Formats: sequence, C-alpha cells, structure tokens
Amino acid sequence: MNQKEIAAALQSMGLKKGDKVLLHSSLVSLGTVEGGPDAVIDAFVDVIGKEGTLLVPVFTALGVITDTLKKRPGAVISPCPVGTLAAIGADSETLCRDHWKAETAHGKDTPFTRLADMNGYVCLLGVDQDRNTTLHGVESLLELPYLNNTTQTFMTPDGETVTKTWKYYPGPHRDFIGLDRYFREAGALKITRIGNAQVRLIKAKDLFEIGLQLGSKDPAFVLCDNPACADCVRQRAAIFADRMEKESFRLTASSRLAGRYLPEMIENLKEVGIRFIELDYLQGKACAVLPPEKLKAAVDELQENGITVSGLRVEVVPDESAKLIEKAVAAGIKRLIVPLGDAAAVAACADGVEIVAYNHIHTAKKAAAALKELDQKINGFCFNPPAFVKAGEMPFLQSYKIGRFIRKNRQLDIADSRRDGVVTRLAQGNGEIKELISILRCHNFSGWFTLGGGVIYPGTLKEAAKDFVHLLDNM
Repeated sequence: MNQKEIAAALQSMGLKKGDKVLLHSSLVSLGTVEGGPDAVIDAFVDVIGKEGTLLVPVFTALGVITDTLKKRPGAVISPCPVGTLAAIGADSETLCRDHWKAETAHGKDTPFTRLADMNGYVCLLGVDQDRNTTLHGVESLLELPYLNNTTQTFMTPDGETVTKTWKYYPGPHRDFIGLDRYFREAGALKITRIGNAQVRLIKAKDLFEIGLQLGSKDPAFVLCDNPACADCVRQRAAIFADRMEKESFRLTASSRLAGRYLPEMIENLKEVGIRFIELDYLQGKACAVLPPEKLKAAVDELQENGITVSGLRVEVVPDESAKLIEKAVAAGIKRLIVPLGDAAAVAACADGVEIVAYNHIHTAKKAAAALKELDQKINGFCFNPPAFVKAGEMPFLQSYKIGRFIRKNRQLDIADSRRDGVVTRLAQGNGEIKELISILRCHNFSGWFTLGGGVIYPGTLKEAAKDFVHLLDNM
C-alpha cells in the first residue's frame, strides 16, 4: 500500500475536504505500507485537507500511528489525563479545549461529543468496536450504574497542579463488538477494505444516537452474557442493585435460596446485586436454633462482605421466647419474622426488636382477626401468598382484599405455588404474585420484598431475581 492508494480508498468511503475524523488504527493490519505511519496520516490529511481535523486517542500506548501523530509539529493534545486525544488540523483547539474541565472524560463537553456536534466521523482502521473510545461517551451520557469515578492529580495548561475526579469512568470488559450489527442494520456504518485491513466509518452523531437508544432500553447493552466473565457479571449486578434502589420497597432474599453455606450465599448475592438477606436456614439448619455464637459469627461475616441482615425468620418458636430475643439481639438482628399464631408470645418478650408476623395456617379472615387482636403488640404483617393458596384462597382477589392487610403489611414474600401445594417459579402458580407486587408498588410500599420467603424456591437465586425483574418489566 502507499499514501495515494489509502487516500483513494478513504475518499471512496465518503470522506471529503473539511471532515473531522477520530481515528483508531493498527498499522500492521494494512500490510506493508510505503512510508509507514506517516503515509497513513498524510493520506487522511490529503482527503480532509487543511480545513479538516484528524484526532487519535493517546491516553495510553495505542499504536505507532497515534504515537507518530502526537509528535507532529502543531499537534494539539487535549489537556486531560484521562481519555486524552491528540489532534492536527483546523479545529484541533476547538475540539480539545478545556477537556479536563468536563464532568466526565468522554461525555458532555469533551472532544468525543463535540465531534458529534460538528458532524464528524469515527474511523476504525484495522480494529473493531472494542477500540472505539467514543462508545464510552455513550455510556457516560447514559450515566450507567456500573461506571465508577476516577481521580487524577495533574498540571493544567496554566501550570496549576490540580486534583480532579471525573464521574462515570469506564471500567473493565465491554462487549462493544456486539454493537457492530446494530450500526450496520441502521445503515450508519460503512465497511471497506484497505490493503489487508477492514475499515469502518461511522458518523459520531449516528453512533451516539443509536447507542443511546439501545442503552435507554437496556442498560446492559454493552455487557456480555458470558457467566465466566467476572467483570460483566459484577457490572450486571450493579445495574440490578441500582434498579432496586430506585424502587420504594427494599429487596432481600431468603438465605435458603441464596445458598447452603455462607461463602456461597455471599457470592450468589453479590453476583445478582442483592445487598440484603433474610436468615432462615444455614447449612440445612434453622437459623433460629443455631447457637448464639454461631448466629452472631454468620451475621458478622455477612456484614464484612457488604451484606445486611434484614431479619431472622422463625418457623417454630421455642418454648422460651425470651431466649430467642436475646439471641437475636446478641447477633445484632433487630427484626424477627414469626408465625402469626406465636406472635403474641414473642412480642411479649421483645425489647427494641421489630416483630412481624406471617400467615401460615390462616384464612384471610382468621389472619385479619389475629392481627386485630394483637393490635399494637407487633409491628406489622408479612403476607405469604403460598400459605393463602394452601388455605384455598386467591391471594390477591380474596385474601389481600378481605383481610384489608394494606394498613398492617410490612413484608411480601416473593413466592408462588399451585393449589396442590407445589411451589413454582414466580407467576407460574396460583399465588397471584404479579398482582400483589403491582398493587404494592402503586402504594409506594416501603417495606420488604423477600425473594423465596417462607418456601423452598424451585430454582436458583439468579433465576428468582430474573423472574422478579421479568415481572417488573411487564407491569
């Protein structure tokens, strides 16, 4: 290849005088180039002319073409230690000016979005979308929850030493390669061959428009589905956690659903993005009957790993309720979920511990009557749909309305079952769980939703969370 041939190929793709181009490149992909990297740069300059502008990323070692361009006389370096670009041409100063002052490294008021505003292009010469830094600008504008902050100390163009933090900074692995087909399908991406290199050209404006549309529909649009990719698993968990934080309710998960052993529970909760756990079983034993020191050790280990205990669920209340309260307090547990029939006895011993009672052998009328009798003795009611199904009722159409539980309800067990008693995945049984979730969200319910609460869920925590999100997405 030579400079003239490269220039002719670029012109055939639609580049012309005055264009502004951000180039990501691999010289070796072209094959043998007469004149080396300078010939490639000069080919672009020949096409876009003195009135055009050529930019390259230089925030790290990104190839011989970028290194060559940034050393050229008159090259302008964007004054930012992160997301740094080098530029030559008419609009270099305009594109690069005050890059460091922007709130983010790649978003608003950066060379990446300015290029789009000026109707410029992104060119990938012998590299794929994984090298397309402008896509970080899309992530930044979307303010995706898995993005982090980055802080650097550097010297401004005025010679002042500054320490600054940029928001929504990209992290590890992305599946940018998967976006290629969307750009092609939209007719926005031109692809040709120059030498041995496959070359892609897209207007930055189109890239942002398509990317923002995709990301608005699915915040995980640039994350891969590989379960072995720890980076994307963690980032998906951040998306899930962020979504739950925007809800009025608080989401917790049954420890029996989370796993058998503590390390397994912690790993599974983090993988999904759930930060709370309701202790019911540990290593196949009811948490309520564990020795005090073992229960406390479990709570401490969970807290050390960023998991907060939302409560202790008790299926069988011991003869001496006071000892149960003492054990919970010693472990740092401030909330007990107990059978409705035993709530009075437990409440009589409670001192600074929240007591919530759940239905287990009750019809709606009996549960409502029991709650009325307890009156101010307990803190609220935990609605368990499978138990009402077992009582022969329709949990939403009958139980919830007959019992008028809205005033006392503090928790909804996110579980479902058939009339024959078989526990099912969410919305696969007779628990009317979707309707219950919907009505509580309409009331901006501020209590707890417990995944797998009170049942042996027929699936993994990941599957339960996926089922739950599917319900939310279809309301």
